[in-house]
Amino acid sequence: MINRNLLRGFALMALALGFGLPSLSYSLGTLGRAGPGMFPFIVSCMLFVIGVITVVRARLVAPVPMDFQVRNIAIILGSLCGFAALSHFVNMIAGIVFLVFCSGFAGTSYSWKRNLKIAAVLVAIAFAFQKLLGVSLPLY
Repeated sequence: MINRNLLRGFALMALALGFGLPSLSYSLGTLGRAGPGMFPFIVSCMLFVIGVITVVRARLVAPVPMDFQVRNIAIILGSLCGFAALSHFVNMIAGIVFLVFCSGFAGTSYSWKRNLKIAAVLVAIAFAFQKLLGVSLPLY
């Protein structure tokens, strides 16, 4: 039996190494004047620590069997592809709404009210990124 918590911890550590090691090829700089590699390196270090904590915790609690829900994986991947296509060809607001409502089918319960609230918050965050931070997002 594959322990889901143990696999989750190792996946987090692998993801952290996958982004953290290449960030070392960039200049880290100092904490007072960070270089381009500082942010991905710090985030990767934090993610690696979370992975280590998850692995240690998995050894201390009862194992949880790993199971794959192929249907849910397909729904999430389809939602992401639809988001990318709608964001490119229509606008990002339509992509965000599609992503939230379509990926909601992968959950154990479906609530259009909850999905509407989540989509509204994500659209508001996207507008904040566009207006406050100056990120070029195709929102409309």
